[in-house]
Amino acid sequence: MIIDNNKFNSLLKQKGLKKSLLSSELSISSKTMAKVKKGENIRDSVVQKIANYIGCQIEEIAKQNNIYLRLLSEKQQKISGGLYYATQIKLTFNSNHIEGSALTEEQTRNIFETKTLSNINKNVKIDDVIETNNHFKCIDFCIDNANNKLDEHFIKSLHKILKSGTDFEQAYGAGEYKIFPNTIGGIETSSPQNVKGDIKNLLKWYNAKKHLSLEDIVEFHYKFEQIHPFQDGNGRVGRLIAFKECLKNNIVPFYIDDNYKFEYYRGLSEWKNIAYLIETCKFGQDLYKILLDYFKVEY
Repeated sequence: MIIDNNKFNSLLKQKGLKKSLLSSELSISSKTMAKVKKGENIRDSVVQKIANYIGCQIEEIAKQNNIYLRLLSEKQQKISGGLYYATQIKLTFNSNHIEGSALTEEQTRNIFETKTLSNINKNVKIDDVIETNNHFKCIDFCIDNANNKLDEHFIKSLHKILKSGTDFEQAYGAGEYKIFPNTIGGIETSSPQNVKGDIKNLLKWYNAKKHLSLEDIVEFHYKFEQIHPFQDGNGRVGRLIAFKECLKNNIVPFYIDDNYKFEYYRGLSEWKNIAYLIETCKFGQDLYKILLDYFKVEY
Protein backbone atom coordinates (compact mmCIF):
# COMPACT_ATOMS: atom_id res chain seq x y z
CA MET A 1 0.00 0.00 0.00
CA ILE A 2 1.23 3.53 -0.78
CA ILE A 3 0.86 6.48 1.61
CA ASP A 4 -0.31 9.75 0.07
CA ASN A 5 2.24 12.20 1.45
CA ASN A 6 0.02 15.24 0.94
CA LYS A 7 -2.77 13.70 3.05
CA PHE A 8 -0.24 12.27 5.50
CA ASN A 9 1.62 15.53 6.10
CA SER A 10 -1.64 17.47 6.39
CA LEU A 11 -2.98 15.14 9.10
CA LEU A 12 0.32 15.23 11.01
CA LYS A 13 0.22 19.03 10.98
CA GLN A 14 -3.41 19.10 12.15
CA LYS A 15 -2.61 16.82 15.09
CA GLY A 16 0.71 18.49 15.95
CA LEU A 17 2.73 15.34 15.26
CA LYS A 18 6.17 15.03 13.70
CA LYS A 19 7.07 12.47 11.03
CA SER A 20 10.58 12.23 12.48
CA LEU A 21 9.17 10.65 15.66
CA LEU A 22 7.33 7.84 13.86
CA SER A 23 10.41 5.74 13.31
CA SER A 24 11.34 5.60 17.00
CA GLU A 25 7.86 5.59 18.56
CA LEU A 26 6.43 2.93 16.23
CA SER A 27 9.64 0.95 15.67
CA ILE A 28 9.46 1.59 11.93
CA SER A 29 12.81 1.34 10.17
CA SER A 30 14.37 4.35 8.50
CA LYS A 31 14.35 2.34 5.26
CA THR A 32 10.56 1.99 5.45
CA MET A 33 10.15 5.69 6.27
CA ALA A 34 12.25 6.49 3.21
CA LYS A 35 9.82 4.43 1.12
CA VAL A 36 6.93 6.43 2.60
CA LYS A 37 8.63 9.66 1.57
CA LYS A 38 9.30 8.37 -1.96
CA GLY A 39 5.72 7.13 -2.41
CA GLU A 40 6.70 3.47 -2.65
CA ASN A 41 4.74 0.40 -1.54
CA ILE A 42 4.97 -0.60 2.12
CA ARG A 43 3.23 -3.38 4.05
CA ASP A 44 -0.45 -2.89 4.86
CA SER A 45 0.29 -3.65 8.52
CA VAL A 46 2.72 -0.70 8.69
CA VAL A 47 0.14 1.65 7.16
CA GLN A 48 -2.37 0.42 9.74
CA LYS A 49 0.13 1.05 12.55
CA ILE A 50 0.71 4.61 11.31
CA ALA A 51 -3.02 5.24 10.94
CA ASN A 52 -3.63 4.03 14.50
CA TYR A 53 -0.90 6.33 15.80
CA ILE A 54 -2.37 9.34 14.03
CA GLY A 55 -5.91 8.35 14.94
CA CYS A 56 -7.39 8.00 11.47
CA GLN A 57 -8.64 5.40 9.00
CA ILE A 58 -6.24 3.84 6.48
CA GLU A 59 -8.22 5.44 3.64
CA GLU A 60 -7.38 8.90 5.01
CA ILE A 61 -3.65 8.50 4.41
CA ALA A 62 -3.38 5.81 1.72
CA LYS A 63 -3.41 6.47 -1.99
CA GLN A 64 -6.66 5.12 -3.28
CA ASN A 65 -6.42 1.85 -5.18
CA ASN A 66 -10.13 1.44 -5.72
CA ILE A 67 -9.99 -1.90 -7.55
CA TYR A 68 -7.80 -3.59 -4.95
CA LEU A 69 -9.75 -2.13 -2.02
CA ARG A 70 -13.09 -3.20 -3.52
CA LEU A 71 -11.89 -6.74 -4.19
CA LEU A 72 -10.34 -7.05 -0.73
CA SER A 73 -13.44 -5.67 0.99
CA GLU A 74 -15.89 -7.91 -0.90
CA LYS A 75 -13.67 -10.94 -0.34
CA GLN A 76 -13.39 -10.31 3.39
CA GLN A 77 -17.12 -9.60 3.76
CA LYS A 78 -18.06 -12.56 1.53
CA ILE A 79 -20.24 -10.35 -0.67
CA SER A 80 -21.94 -12.30 -3.44
CA GLY A 81 -22.62 -10.92 -6.91
CA GLY A 82 -20.13 -8.05 -6.82
CA LEU A 83 -16.81 -7.27 -8.50
CA TYR A 84 -14.96 -9.94 -6.52
CA TYR A 85 -17.50 -12.56 -7.58
CA ALA A 86 -17.38 -11.50 -11.25
CA THR A 87 -13.57 -11.41 -11.18
CA GLN A 88 -13.40 -14.96 -9.84
CA ILE A 89 -15.72 -16.29 -12.55
CA LYS A 90 -14.31 -14.38 -15.54
CA LEU A 91 -10.65 -14.97 -14.76
CA THR A 92 -11.06 -18.61 -13.76
CA PHE A 93 -13.33 -19.72 -16.60
CA ASN A 94 -11.34 -18.03 -19.36
CA SER A 95 -7.88 -18.92 -18.06
CA ASN A 96 -8.80 -22.58 -17.60
CA HIS A 97 -10.70 -22.78 -20.89
CA ILE A 98 -7.68 -21.42 -22.77
CA GLU A 99 -5.75 -24.39 -21.40
CA GLY A 100 -8.35 -26.93 -22.51
CA SER A 101 -10.82 -27.20 -19.62
CA ALA A 102 -14.23 -28.48 -20.77
CA LEU A 103 -16.16 -26.69 -18.02
CA THR A 104 -18.59 -24.01 -19.16
CA GLU A 105 -18.80 -20.58 -17.57
CA GLU A 106 -22.08 -21.58 -15.92
CA GLN A 107 -20.48 -24.71 -14.46
CA THR A 108 -17.56 -22.60 -13.24
CA ARG A 109 -20.02 -20.28 -11.52
CA ASN A 110 -21.82 -23.25 -10.00
CA ILE A 111 -18.59 -24.61 -8.51
CA PHE A 112 -17.73 -21.21 -7.04
CA GLU A 113 -21.19 -20.75 -5.52
CA THR A 114 -21.87 -24.24 -4.20
CA LYS A 115 -18.43 -25.86 -3.89
CA THR A 116 -20.09 -29.00 -5.28
CA LEU A 117 -19.83 -31.08 -8.47
CA SER A 118 -23.52 -30.97 -9.42
CA ASN A 119 -24.53 -30.68 -13.08
CA ILE A 120 -21.05 -31.61 -14.28
CA ASN A 121 -20.90 -33.37 -17.65
CA LYS A 122 -19.47 -36.90 -17.51
CA ASN A 123 -16.91 -35.93 -20.16
CA VAL A 124 -15.35 -33.34 -17.85
CA LYS A 125 -12.09 -34.45 -16.25
CA ILE A 126 -12.04 -34.44 -12.47
CA ASP A 127 -8.78 -32.47 -12.60
CA ASP A 128 -10.63 -29.68 -14.45
CA VAL A 129 -12.99 -29.39 -11.49
CA ILE A 130 -10.18 -29.52 -8.94
CA GLU A 131 -8.12 -26.92 -10.81
CA THR A 132 -11.17 -24.67 -11.12
CA ASN A 133 -11.62 -24.66 -7.36
CA ASN A 134 -7.86 -24.22 -6.96
CA HIS A 135 -7.87 -21.25 -9.32
CA PHE A 136 -10.41 -19.52 -7.07
CA LYS A 137 -7.94 -20.01 -4.21
CA CYS A 138 -5.12 -18.64 -6.38
CA ILE A 139 -7.06 -15.42 -6.99
CA ASP A 140 -7.61 -15.07 -3.24
CA PHE A 141 -3.88 -15.63 -2.73
CA CYS A 142 -3.13 -12.88 -5.25
CA ILE A 143 -5.48 -10.43 -3.52
CA ASP A 144 -4.11 -11.26 -0.07
CA ASN A 145 -0.52 -10.79 -1.27
CA ALA A 146 -1.13 -8.01 -3.80
CA ASN A 147 1.14 -5.50 -2.09
CA ASN A 148 4.02 -7.89 -1.46
CA LYS A 149 7.13 -7.90 -3.61
CA LEU A 150 7.03 -10.49 -6.38
CA ASP A 151 9.48 -13.28 -5.59
CA GLU A 152 10.22 -16.93 -6.32
CA HIS A 153 8.34 -18.13 -3.24
CA PHE A 154 5.12 -16.44 -4.38
CA ILE A 155 5.44 -17.89 -7.90
CA LYS A 156 6.02 -21.44 -6.66
CA SER A 157 3.23 -21.07 -4.10
CA LEU A 158 0.77 -20.11 -6.85
CA HIS A 159 1.67 -23.23 -8.80
CA LYS A 160 1.36 -25.38 -5.68
CA ILE A 161 -2.15 -24.04 -4.99
CA LEU A 162 -3.21 -24.48 -8.63
CA LYS A 163 -2.03 -28.09 -8.94
CA SER A 164 -2.79 -29.32 -5.44
CA GLY A 165 -4.80 -32.56 -5.39
CA THR A 166 -4.46 -33.26 -9.13
CA ASP A 167 -2.95 -36.20 -10.97
CA PHE A 168 -0.20 -33.81 -12.05
CA GLU A 169 0.81 -33.29 -8.43
CA GLN A 170 1.21 -37.04 -8.00
CA ALA A 171 3.40 -37.29 -11.11
CA TYR A 172 5.51 -34.12 -10.93
CA GLY A 173 4.84 -32.38 -7.63
CA ALA A 174 3.04 -29.05 -7.24
CA GLY A 175 5.14 -25.94 -6.81
CA GLU A 176 8.24 -27.63 -8.25
CA TYR A 177 10.12 -26.58 -11.37
CA LYS A 178 10.04 -28.79 -14.46
CA ILE A 179 12.25 -31.84 -14.78
CA PHE A 180 11.75 -32.36 -18.54
CA PRO A 181 12.19 -29.84 -21.37
CA ASN A 182 8.99 -28.28 -22.72
CA THR A 183 7.96 -25.88 -25.47
CA ILE A 184 5.42 -23.12 -26.09
CA GLY A 185 3.95 -22.99 -29.57
CA GLY A 186 6.69 -25.33 -30.76
CA ILE A 187 9.40 -22.96 -29.52
CA GLU A 188 12.02 -24.17 -27.06
CA THR A 189 11.99 -22.73 -23.55
CA SER A 190 14.54 -22.67 -20.73
CA SER A 191 16.10 -26.05 -20.04
CA PRO A 192 15.26 -27.55 -16.62
CA GLN A 193 18.75 -26.95 -15.25
CA ASN A 194 18.57 -23.24 -16.18
CA VAL A 195 15.10 -22.46 -14.82
CA LYS A 196 16.08 -21.36 -11.32
CA GLY A 197 18.76 -19.01 -12.60
CA ASP A 198 16.54 -17.63 -15.35
CA ILE A 199 13.71 -16.92 -12.89
CA LYS A 200 16.16 -15.23 -10.53
CA ASN A 201 17.45 -12.99 -13.33
CA LEU A 202 13.91 -12.19 -14.51
CA LEU A 203 12.86 -11.14 -11.00
CA LYS A 204 16.01 -9.06 -10.57
CA TRP A 205 15.27 -7.21 -13.83
CA TYR A 206 11.60 -6.71 -12.95
CA ASN A 207 12.00 -5.67 -9.31
CA ALA A 208 14.65 -3.10 -10.24
CA LYS A 209 11.97 -1.07 -12.02
CA LYS A 210 10.69 1.84 -9.92
CA HIS A 211 7.41 2.72 -11.59
CA LEU A 212 5.71 -0.18 -13.31
CA SER A 213 3.31 0.15 -16.24
CA LEU A 214 0.98 -2.31 -17.94
CA GLU A 215 3.65 -2.73 -20.62
CA ASP A 216 6.21 -3.76 -17.96
CA ILE A 217 3.82 -6.33 -16.50
CA VAL A 218 3.05 -7.77 -19.93
CA GLU A 219 6.76 -7.92 -20.72
CA PHE A 220 7.34 -9.88 -17.51
CA HIS A 221 4.57 -12.26 -18.54
CA TYR A 222 6.16 -12.61 -21.97
CA LYS A 223 9.59 -13.40 -20.50
CA PHE A 224 8.08 -15.72 -17.87
CA GLU A 225 6.40 -17.80 -20.57
CA GLN A 226 9.68 -17.95 -22.47
CA ILE A 227 11.17 -19.65 -19.41
CA HIS A 228 8.10 -21.89 -18.89
CA PRO A 229 9.41 -22.95 -15.48
CA PHE A 230 6.83 -25.62 -14.62
CA GLN A 231 5.96 -28.86 -16.37
CA ASP A 232 2.38 -27.59 -16.76
CA GLY A 233 0.27 -24.66 -15.58
CA ASN A 234 2.65 -21.95 -16.78
CA GLY A 235 0.02 -19.92 -18.64
CA ARG A 236 -2.36 -19.76 -15.72
CA VAL A 237 0.38 -18.96 -13.22
CA GLY A 238 1.72 -16.26 -15.55
CA ARG A 239 -1.69 -14.64 -15.95
CA LEU A 240 -2.31 -14.79 -12.19
CA ILE A 241 1.02 -13.05 -11.57
CA ALA A 242 -0.04 -10.31 -14.00
CA PHE A 243 -3.34 -9.93 -12.11
CA LYS A 244 -1.52 -9.59 -8.78
CA GLU A 245 0.96 -7.06 -10.14
CA CYS A 246 -1.79 -4.94 -11.69
CA LEU A 247 -3.49 -4.78 -8.30
CA LYS A 248 -0.25 -3.83 -6.59
CA ASN A 249 0.53 -1.01 -9.01
CA ASN A 250 -3.01 0.40 -9.27
CA ILE A 251 -3.31 -0.67 -12.90
CA VAL A 252 -6.56 -2.00 -14.35
CA PRO A 253 -6.16 -5.80 -14.53
CA PHE A 254 -6.78 -7.75 -17.73
CA TYR A 255 -8.05 -11.18 -18.60
CA ILE A 256 -7.75 -13.04 -21.88
CA ASP A 257 -11.17 -14.00 -23.20
CA ASP A 258 -11.15 -17.59 -24.47
CA ASN A 259 -12.49 -16.34 -27.83
CA TYR A 260 -9.21 -14.44 -28.32
CA LYS A 261 -6.82 -17.17 -27.23
CA PHE A 262 -5.30 -17.48 -30.69
CA GLU A 263 -4.41 -13.77 -30.70
CA TYR A 264 -2.91 -14.29 -27.25
CA TYR A 265 -0.90 -17.32 -28.42
CA ARG A 266 0.29 -15.37 -31.43
CA GLY A 267 1.54 -12.62 -29.11
CA LEU A 268 3.46 -15.13 -27.01
CA SER A 269 4.97 -16.84 -30.06
CA GLU A 270 6.24 -13.66 -31.71
CA TRP A 271 9.26 -13.40 -29.47
CA LYS A 272 10.74 -10.37 -31.26
CA ASN A 273 7.54 -8.32 -31.37
CA ILE A 274 5.97 -7.87 -27.94
CA ALA A 275 3.70 -5.09 -29.22
CA TYR A 276 1.12 -7.62 -30.44
CA LEU A 277 0.86 -9.23 -27.00
CA ILE A 278 0.58 -5.81 -25.36
CA GLU A 279 -2.35 -4.90 -27.61
CA THR A 280 -4.07 -8.22 -26.84
CA CYS A 281 -3.67 -7.59 -23.10
CA LYS A 282 -4.96 -4.03 -23.48
CA PHE A 283 -8.08 -5.48 -25.07
CA GLY A 284 -8.32 -7.80 -22.03
CA GLN A 285 -8.01 -4.68 -19.88
CA ASP A 286 -10.97 -3.14 -21.74
CA LEU A 287 -12.98 -6.27 -20.93
CA TYR A 288 -12.23 -5.84 -17.24
CA LYS A 289 -13.19 -2.16 -17.44
CA ILE A 290 -16.68 -3.29 -18.47
CA LEU A 291 -16.93 -5.01 -15.07
CA LEU A 292 -15.58 -1.93 -13.29
CA ASP A 293 -18.10 0.32 -15.02
CA TYR A 294 -20.97 -2.02 -14.19
CA PHE A 295 -20.02 -2.19 -10.51
CA LYS A 296 -19.24 1.56 -10.45
CA VAL A 297 -15.59 1.23 -9.44
CA GLU A 298 -13.46 4.24 -10.41
CA TYR A 299 -10.13 3.57 -12.11
